[in-house]
Amino acid sequence: MVGTLNSMGSTNVDSCYSFYFLFLKLMKKIILILNLALLFNSCNILTNTPEDSVISKLSVSNITHERGINATTYRFTVNVTPTCSKKITVNYKTENITAISGKDYTELSGTLTIPANTLSAYIDVIVLPDSLIQADQTFNLVLSSPVNASFSDTGKAIGTIQNNGTYLSIDGTGYTAPASYQGLNLVWSDEFTGNTINTSNWGYDTGGSGWGNNELEYYTNSSKNVFVTNGYLVLEARKEAYGNNNYTSARLLSKDKKTFTYGRIDFRAKLPSGQGIWPALWMLGNNISSKSWPACGEIDIMELLGHEPQKTYGTIHWGAAGGPSTHIGGNYSLNSQTFNDKFHVFSLLWETDKLSFLIDNIPFYTANKSQVNGDYPFDKPFFFILNVAVGGNWPGNPDNTTIFPQRMIVDYVRVFQ
Repeated sequence: MVGTLNSMGSTNVDSCYSFYFLFLKLMKKIILILNLALLFNSCNILTNTPEDSVISKLSVSNITHERGINATTYRFTVNVTPTCSKKITVNYKTENITAISGKDYTELSGTLTIPANTLSAYIDVIVLPDSLIQADQTFNLVLSSPVNASFSDTGKAIGTIQNNGTYLSIDGTGYTAPASYQGLNLVWSDEFTGNTINTSNWGYDTGGSGWGNNELEYYTNSSKNVFVTNGYLVLEARKEAYGNNNYTSARLLSKDKKTFTYGRIDFRAKLPSGQGIWPALWMLGNNISSKSWPACGEIDIMELLGHEPQKTYGTIHWGAAGGPSTHIGGNYSLNSQTFNDKFHVFSLLWETDKLSFLIDNIPFYTANKSQVNGDYPFDKPFFFILNVAVGGNWPGNPDNTTIFPQRMIVDYVRVFQ
């Protein structure tokens, strides 16, 4: 019996050990499976992140656009990479750089909402019209405080306003002179139909020393002060510092390029206005370099004082070289308009014994040769000068009522003989 019991007990023990080892093997397999599962899951997290855990990145693009004659929309694009399953919000505002809010563009601020699963959204900034030719101007669009996203860069974009002035709007209405006159031939004209000033016809007088009249402007050859646009010549006086001067303007002359003696001369122009503004269409003897002023003679076909925008003057000057001038002339006034409202034609009918001044073909003053004492200079070649002076002995200086810029706009210059 003892042997039997031992045999039976040994068998039971062996069975228990076998079960135990099977259990251990099973547990090892379970643990291995779990480890593999964890490893797989870990790899999955690294390579296939759930969509909700992706951080979308925001960026906003710079924009450069030409300023227009009307208000212009500058559209900034806000990009989302990658898209988000939730809506995104982000604050925005504009900031001045060289452009000034309220003058160059409309200040803007607010919150942009980007719907879920959207690649981009837009923020529109209104740039205000301005026909002033000037350097390009810039402003910032700044993003901040994004929700459900972050920035891929600074969250800032630059808007560049291009100011080239080619869109200057000009109302061409007003009096137009005939294209021909009986007994006369058109011998020369400048219709300003190109894109640039014809240097075969015109040169530039530059400087700012007062020009003998205590004027305040500095005459430049800059395209900001004198340019051709849409068939018109524009001479522009601006309130801006240049050297020791606080104003700039332009003065063109045809000296040694285009000179004439006698005939009919027509200028079609629209004039500037304002206290201290002094536009002129005039002529000097081409021998000024040798004879000096006023001996060379001066013919002022049109002068206007900006504080009297309804009145223009026609005058001739002469006298001994280097001395004071003697002058005679007249003036013409509009009844209910100003010379700033519409175009008018300022004419000189220059004959051997007299010089007659006309506006819109209406004579208003004649200077006779018999009225000129001493050496008579008005039988020699003369050249043209077109300019807009600022300040000086005659018109006085600008004041707080004077608006800048001021422009003299010339449609054409024609000479008939």
